[in-house]
Amino acid sequence: MKPAQGVIAPQGLRTGRTVLDVARIREDFPILKQQVHGKPLVYFDNAATSQKPQVVIDTLNRYYATENANIHRGIHFLSELATAEYEETRNKVKRFLNASESREIVFVRGTTEGINLVAQSYGRRFFKEGDEVVISAMEHHSNIVPWQMLCEQVGARLRVIPMNHDGELLLDEYERLLGARTKLVSVAHVSNALGTINPIGRIIESAHRRNIPVLVDGAQAAPHMKVDVQELDCDFYAFSGHKLFGPTGIGVLYGKARHLEAMPPYQGGGDMISLVTFEKTHYNIIPYKFEAGTPHIAGVIGLGAAIDYVSGIGLDAVAAYEGEVLAYATAQLSTIQGLRIIGRAKEKASVLSFVLEGVHPHDIGTVLDREGVAIRAGHHCAMPVMQRFGVPATARASFAFYNTGEEVDVLVRAVRKVLKVFG
Repeated sequence: MKPAQGVIAPQGLRTGRTVLDVARIREDFPILKQQVHGKPLVYFDNAATSQKPQVVIDTLNRYYATENANIHRGIHFLSELATAEYEETRNKVKRFLNASESREIVFVRGTTEGINLVAQSYGRRFFKEGDEVVISAMEHHSNIVPWQMLCEQVGARLRVIPMNHDGELLLDEYERLLGARTKLVSVAHVSNALGTINPIGRIIESAHRRNIPVLVDGAQAAPHMKVDVQELDCDFYAFSGHKLFGPTGIGVLYGKARHLEAMPPYQGGGDMISLVTFEKTHYNIIPYKFEAGTPHIAGVIGLGAAIDYVSGIGLDAVAAYEGEVLAYATAQLSTIQGLRIIGRAKEKASVLSFVLEGVHPHDIGTVLDREGVAIRAGHHCAMPVMQRFGVPATARASFAFYNTGEEVDVLVRAVRKVLKVFG
């Protein structure tokens, strides 16, 4: 099949002095060399979780083979070595997000726990009956349910920014939602279901004019674009390691120090305390008062390796190349009769959701899997988005910097085969 007219399949990218050699990058990911059902694996489920480069895998193996020990509480060599690596990753995350201080970096299990931490700590401390939290119509369930739980607990109210049929937030409506009762705004940087890149800077600026803090769900943004929390001036930013080519079960919550210091601990246990008696407990300083118990030490160190790897490639080059892949895939899939792309925002990251007339997305996913193509089919933990567009589910292809134009061609041929099977 020939590319759509005027569209060139992306092979790699040169931006200024940066060269994105995709063929070489693919060699760093051992899983991409395997076959599925006798076909070369085409992995287009990166919005769910990304694959891991060999350096991350080796880092995890090295930690368990040569450094395994608990941190912060030991005075022996292995404990001190593990502690140093753990805390150095905190410094790496600080630089990765351009935070002001490393103590503004809290390790959590993922974006979900980061949002829950803010909802239950900041929310329970500062929300009262009648207060409001503003989210958007395109949020992942992880940025809906924690706020619903908080509203039920304190008698607060959830307000929702609507979006248009292209999957873009209606900012005039957002402005009208903000008021004296608004205690927090919590929005996705990038939609996991649509790929929309929200105008986070403008959203934050509008909220801050009214002294309203803003949390940003960065799960789909941090792996695909440069994030500068000082430039954004967000109050909280959460992301997950496993989407950033790192291990599962580890994530980051950034919070401005003044907010974190004012918030009570989210969980109680070891290492989040400075003194415990049966009469009273004194909590540790930030960020440690939010890291109760033995953390995912290997995961944190593995995340550090992933950040080093991605930073070495350069997120500006990543964003530019993935934009080319997305544009090519959009053009190619748009040539298929009966296919409708869900979400056509002007600013999009590497997510492409679509439906086929007369075919359930689960059936699309099943046929594509037999062709070696891994996509996601379902509501993507964003059921209100599906309701907004009047569909039960979508098929979602999501891209990373190791994907190629040739792989997009395989996807398109596989979708055409779906039509033959169900036509």
